[in-house]
Order: sequence, then C-alpha cells, then structure tokens
Amino acid sequence: MSSRYLKRFALSIWCVAISVAGGGATGLLSVQTALAGTAGEGCAECHQEIVGTFAGTFHARIWSGMGQEHGCQSCHGDTAAHAADPTLQNVLAYRAKGGSPVDELSAKCLECHAGDTHMAMWDMGQHSRNDVSCFSCHIMHAARAEVNQPETCFTCHRSNRAEANKQSHHPIIENKIKCTDCHNTHGTLSPAMIKDETVNQLCYQCHAEKRGPYVWEHPPVEENCLICHTPHGSRHGKLLVEKIPNICQDCHDWSRHPGTPYDAEKGFNGSAPSERFYSRSCLNCHGAIHGSAHFENHGLTR
Repeated sequence: MSSRYLKRFALSIWCVAISVAGGGATGLLSVQTALAGTAGEGCAECHQEIVGTFAGTFHARIWSGMGQEHGCQSCHGDTAAHAADPTLQNVLAYRAKGGSPVDELSAKCLECHAGDTHMAMWDMGQHSRNDVSCFSCHIMHAARAEVNQPETCFTCHRSNRAEANKQSHHPIIENKIKCTDCHNTHGTLSPAMIKDETVNQLCYQCHAEKRGPYVWEHPPVEENCLICHTPHGSRHGKLLVEKIPNICQDCHDWSRHPGTPYDAEKGFNGSAPSERFYSRSCLNCHGAIHGSAHFENHGLTR
C-alpha cells in the first residue's frame, strides 16, 4: 500500500474511533476534511493538476527537507474549513478577480519574506499603497522565482511600454537591462521607487563619466538628469525630452547668442541653413555639454 493511501486509511480509522468514542460533532469529520489538517494532504482531491506539478516549483524546491509543515497551508492558510465547504471565502485565494483581500495576501507572503532587505520599505512603496499584491507580479507555482520583465511591468505601466518602443530608448525591450536594475519594485523612500537616493546617483552607476568633477559645470546636469533626458524612451536622440536646439533655448533664451527662436522661419533664410539646424546643432561648438575641464573657456567646449 502506498504511503498516500496508508495515511488516508489511518485517518479514516481515527475519525471512526473518535465518533464511536463520543467525540460528538467534532469527531464527525470527513476523511478529506481531516486530511486538510495536514500540510497539503487532501488538496489533490480537487486540485490534482496543481498538486501534481507542485514538486517542480521554486517554493517546493526551497521547502524540500524542511518538514511536512511546509505545503499548501503555508500560503493558503488553514484549509480545513475550505475542505468542508470548498468556497473562496474560507481560504486565501490568490486570484485577480474574486480572490482574497490584497492586504491579507501580502501579509501571508511577508510571514516568510519580511526578512529580505529589499522588502524593508514594502509598506512605504507605491505598489503596496495602490493595492498591488505580490501575486500581481509573482506566479506562486512557477518553476522559477524570476518575474518576466519587462512584460509583467508593462501590463500596468503602459505608457512606459510606448516609450520603450520609441526610436531612442534604453535597451529594455532588448532585455539588456531590466526594470529592477533601476527600480526596487518592493518599495523605497526615493521617488519612483528608484534604487538610489537621487536620480543622478542612479544614473552615475552606468554613466560614471558624467559624474565629474568639472572645472565648469552645467547647472541642470548637477540638479537632475531628467531636466534634459527621459529615462525610458524618446522620439529625439539621446533620450532627450526635446530636440536640440529647442531644449537648449528652454533655458538659454536671453544670454550670449540672440534670443531669437531657432525655428523654421529663422533657421532656413539665406543661401544655407543655420549651423544650429544640422549635424549636432548647439553641440557643434558646445561639445562638453555635461561639464568642461577647459580652464580658459567656460562655454562648455572641449
């Protein structure tokens, strides 16, 4: 007799013995309900496919050898009531529609994962405050714990999907960088849940050459990279929020060069277009736009 059927036989004898001994209503337990009191036993009666493939999941591999107390009840809570009355109201149900409340699901996950350092700010994160549960991104019975990025993120962040597909973009859709390279999706105190105190410090992790120090600094560079650049994608080169020279004239509209707008009417008069309309535009001269180490000229030239 297999161990599975041996357990069921032993529990059947136990239920009958309690009933005969006058156990009352508490003794009149069905075998399925009694099995539900142990870790995972009895679940296969209704959930054969899930139980049959559970051994290949990352949770099962982690719990291997840790004892029988780790099983279905570790995530779904006490299943005895659910076995007697199989509805979603008396068990933790990880479903997008008709499932348990988000705070209850997240609290159950945190019983094991609260000790992880990247979970320290979960309650402060935008996901938690917007009723996004762990189950919204993670698949409980998956073979691997990794989230499918960026597709999972793009399910909600649709504007970022559009930006990541523009002509100038970080290599997100090419899977060369992940959303979690820049963001801690489990919560931070920083804006947009980035993985550093400021945007600039985060950008410097890859773009270290822009850190400086410089003899002549460009003020917006020191303040915030996002003044000129957008992080996910742009229809302008170099992830710029506007095309040069327009982006330069957002600030430089009165000093040095005349403040006349560089538009189609002013830029294409005469026998040749303005030098600000071909090649690198303003950067034809001001090539060291992030900062200059040229001691004799403060015009951010090389």
